[in-house]
Amino acid sequence: MPFSTEIAFPCKKLASTEAALSALSDLQAAPALARQLSQFSHQLAASGLSGESTTRIISGLNDRLTARIIELTARQHRLPPVPWCWLALGSEGRHEQTFVTDQDNGLIFSAADRQEAEALREIFLPFAQQVNQHLADCGFKLCSGEIMAGNPAWCLSHDEWKSQFIDWVRRPEPTALLNASIFFDLRPLYGDFALAESLRTLLLSMTSVTPAFLHLMGANAIQAMVPLSFLGEVSDGGKSGDGIDLKKYGSRIFVDAARIFALASGTKTVNTAERLREAGLASGLQADEIAAVDAAFSHILRLRLNHQMSEIAAGGDGSHGIRMALLHDVDKAILRESLKQARRLQQRLKLNYSL
Repeated sequence: MPFSTEIAFPCKKLASTEAALSALSDLQAAPALARQLSQFSHQLAASGLSGESTTRIISGLNDRLTARIIELTARQHRLPPVPWCWLALGSEGRHEQTFVTDQDNGLIFSAADRQEAEALREIFLPFAQQVNQHLADCGFKLCSGEIMAGNPAWCLSHDEWKSQFIDWVRRPEPTALLNASIFFDLRPLYGDFALAESLRTLLLSMTSVTPAFLHLMGANAIQAMVPLSFLGEVSDGGKSGDGIDLKKYGSRIFVDAARIFALASGTKTVNTAERLREAGLASGLQADEIAAVDAAFSHILRLRLNHQMSEIAAGGDGSHGIRMALLHDVDKAILRESLKQARRLQQRLKLNYSL
């Protein structure tokens, strides 16, 4: 079964890394190769690439490793001869993975009815659970919320996924809105891509004509407070603070706004930068505003990557917040201006949905 990504590899070393991924033939060798990929990704991030480019390359490498693991694991199982597809969700679906990531994935398959779906699920689950474990062995932590293909709740037939999405949009309770922030960023990673594309087409056909759902998503998105003072200065909590969580109070704001813009306009892409570029104008942003927001998002990704590298090098796990005192003046200025763009995005959501 084929797989693909949109990553264009910019150098020979990157191409040779891809070749090593294609040559992987032993699942026992996957963790060592994953460590090599991680080291290479650190080198790329340190080379001065933009945050957007680096996260896309990291995600592309992770895609190739994941696809190879799926393929090799599938050979060890007698899977049924029906169309199926492994789904990438969340940051992996958006091609925005950093050095600290866990698994968000699902599995979709074809089934004629509920009874057949139950029977097929029992066959697919051991396979999916083994893939999840192999990925964990390679450094992709098991999802604490169990949003993984090995969970029966997310190993579903096409009709079951369809019913789930319809329910979330028509009854947008808090849990549904939380799930939307993960599952609505789905992307086919391995298998029959048509199954996933059909699901995404259905999703967009619903969200683009359901303003009430988008209104609630917008209200949920503006709950993340941009860490700027009244005077427009960055605040990290002072000496007793834990620093700024630039995922929750930085990049997430761009991700949430771009997702809403895309769902409202029927834009199929799931990458945040592409969503902003393709759906921004329809959402009321001017071309120069889109360019500024795009750059701000990339800057925040770069700061997150740099911080994670420093934390990991010091023996940490890269999950702590960024302390302003550790940033030089240029990065402080860039962060301040980037967060101002995040605030403007939230203001746009307030205008669009009367929040």
